[in-house]
Parts: sequence; structure tokens; C-alpha cells
Amino acid sequence: MSAPVGIAMALIVTAASIYSFSPRHVPPLKETRIPVDRMQLTTIERSKAGVVAAGELGSILVSPDDGKTWKRASLSNERQALITRITFADELHGIALGHEGWILRTEDGGLNWQEAHFDESNGEPLMAARRLPSGDWLAVGAFGQVLRSSDDGKSWQPETIPNLTDWHLNDIASSADGRQWLIVGESGTALRSSDGGNTWEAVAPFYKGSLYGAASLGDGHWVAYGMRGNVFSSADGGATWEAATVPAPVSIYGHALQADGELLLVGQGGIALSSTDGGKSFNVVRRGGRASLTDIVVKQDGSWLLSSDGGLQVQSAPTAQPTRKDGAA
Repeated sequence: MSAPVGIAMALIVTAASIYSFSPRHVPPLKETRIPVDRMQLTTIERSKAGVVAAGELGSILVSPDDGKTWKRASLSNERQALITRITFADELHGIALGHEGWILRTEDGGLNWQEAHFDESNGEPLMAARRLPSGDWLAVGAFGQVLRSSDDGKSWQPETIPNLTDWHLNDIASSADGRQWLIVGESGTALRSSDGGNTWEAVAPFYKGSLYGAASLGDGHWVAYGMRGNVFSSADGGATWEAATVPAPVSIYGHALQADGELLLVGQGGIALSSTDGGKSFNVVRRGGRASLTDIVVKQDGSWLLSSDGGLQVQSAPTAQPTRKDGAA
């Protein structure tokens, strides 16, 4: 009996070995979905590659189909630092900024990014950047930090602006013709330039709180926005400012300017505001939700892509909500 049993066992082992190494069909792995609707997103822009969004843990995402699907951009260095802002000088060339003084640059609309600056030990958050008419890039950030690049963002050096304090600088914006520039920040900090960013002068104080962003509406008209629904407009290139009528006392973090001149502002509590009178007054066109909206891109069909601290949101273009005569929504 032992011989037949031994032969049988040998055949079983041989068959098992053949099966183990034989080719066989393997079910395809389930596609990994990027949870863009649950990620902290701080910025969203449009480029030749599509829509580019970024935020938590150094994530940069690209959508070639107006937000329907997303893929991760390729980064030369993974730093896991929060990205605060992406800005494009044209359809291909852009800069991404983040914590620890992180700066990345792209030449293909945001599909691939090369690290240009990082300071893990002493780096402070950078908040905004723009390419000046001279071709130099200027970046601003926490504690009055200003950096300049004269080689299209490949290297960066500290820049000195006379009489600048150590208040945080949150945004740098320009007019469409590149002549007028504005830097805004903490404690009502505002500096303007009328020569393409070559020289800067402090604007007379018009607000004591933080300003988070600014937008040029053309012909010397500007809007600056910030904490608790404080929005201001200027008709003289940023020299003097007047408070706008805003029906919601919530902080504003981002904006989009429509081709017809409508200015959209987005911010805390999922709110969106609209102005059609050059930023003098605003109507609530969206409210609700716990997430704070950080930025906005208007799609070709008129709907919106909204970045937020609770993920990407998509909304059809809303209509203005009525406001009471006392200005309350």
C-alpha cells in the first residue's frame, strides 16, 4: 500500500507545482479614485492642460475634462507640505507655492512640476506669486516675506520693498495691461505699483483687518476683500478706497472675474457673492454648508468648480438671492 500512496502524493505535489506556475487570468484591479470631493483644496486654476487644483499634503491634481475626472500631477519632490496657491503666467508656465517656502514650477500647464525652492528648517508659508512685465516672478508670504526670480522661477532670492512691515502678505494682483499692481495682507496692509512692479508705495490705511485677496476690474478699478465680509473698491488705481455694501459678514478667500464684468467672491460657510457694479455692492448668490470656499473657476457651460477645505464642489450658475433693504440677506 505504501508505494501507491507515495506515487499518489508525488503526483499531487507535481500537479500543484504546475498549477502554481501556470499562467491564468487575474481580475483587473479596481481603479483607485482620487477623493477630490473630500480633500482640502486651497486653489484652483485653468491652464492648457485643463483645470488644476491643489492643497493638502502637497497634492496637485489635473482634470482634462472640466472637473469630471482627475489625475495626480508629477512632482519632482514629494514634500507633504500644504500648497497654498497656484498661478499661471500663461497657458503653460506656472508656479505653485506652499508651506516651508515651497516653490514648484511647470512648463506644461501643470502636468509636471519641478521643485525650485524649499526650506524645511526656516521656511515660512508663501501665499501668492505673479510674473511681472519684466519677466521676473515675485512671490509674497508670511511675515512680510518677498522673493524674486529672474530666471523664470528656477531660483529665488529675497527681495526688499522699502518700509514693508512683517505683516503677512496674502496676495499680489495686477491689471490686465500689467502696469498697475497691488499687494494686500494682514492688518490692512496694501502696497501699489504703477510701473509694472518696479517700485512700490504704501497705501494710506483704510482697514485694520486682514485682506486676503484683490482683483483688478480694469480702467483703474480695483476690489480688495478680507475678513468678516469686508470688501473695498477703488476707482483711482488703488490710491483711495471705499467700503462696499456686502450683505454677509463672512470672510472672503477667492474670486473670479467674468467676461461681462461680473465679479464673484467666495468664502466662509460656502458663500458666494456677486457684483455687477464694479465692486460697489454685492448680492448673495450662494450660501450654506460647513466648508469654506477657497477659490472658483467658471466652466464653459457657466457652472462653477469650487475648491474648499472640504473638497471640490460643483454647482450650476445660481441666481442672486433677494436682500432686505437694511442690507441683511
